[in-house]
Amino acid sequence: MKVIGAGFGRTGTASLAEALERLGFGPCHHMFDVVGEPWRMRDWITAAEGGDVDWDAVFRGYESTIDWPSAAFWAELAAHFPAAKVILTVRDPEKWYDSASNTIFKNALRRRGPVGRAGLAVLRRFSPPFATFLRMTDAAILSRVFDGRLADRAHAVATFTRHVEDVKSRVEADRLLVFDVAEGWEPLCAFLGVPVPDSPFPRGNDTAAFHREDRRRMSRLILSR
Repeated sequence: MKVIGAGFGRTGTASLAEALERLGFGPCHHMFDVVGEPWRMRDWITAAEGGDVDWDAVFRGYESTIDWPSAAFWAELAAHFPAAKVILTVRDPEKWYDSASNTIFKNALRRRGPVGRAGLAVLRRFSPPFATFLRMTDAAILSRVFDGRLADRAHAVATFTRHVEDVKSRVEADRLLVFDVAEGWEPLCAFLGVPVPDSPFPRGNDTAAFHREDRRRMSRLILSR
């Protein structure tokens, strides 16, 4: 493991994952990998529930990890992989919440209503892999990071801000890059000690793209066995 991403989802993590792979720090582990290979979810549930996890096995074949659920365990991963550098992706906290609540947390927020709860109950019974996915996100992200209070905007934004300050205070300055993906290649490449590519910095996974791809990924997950 060469790079650990400590930034929350919807801080440019998909763009950074693609950038790291272009720079030779791939494959990069991302939530997309977990959804695409449901057997990976068990390790994250175990970790969230306080069990022992073989991190070397979890990340076998990967050289970097970005996004959830890794970001919820950034401290454990930074300790386990002491030679890895840490990248903390950041953005305006209020804009982060707007983006996250309309994308990655949309279904979790929808579950608060009776129609949403009923629909998800049906999907849980129909698709064990989807039920495992919900269990993982609940344990590793919603409960572990947000204390189950994702719908409380002030609490979620405060959690985001506190997380940023926590990472900055606990990771050595020469090991940490606080990075806004809008800054592009230069600070990232300088931090990693690699040349700047002669191509635009990746700009992926905007809201429209997220919903399009999320429907495809969730359909495959629900129908998997």
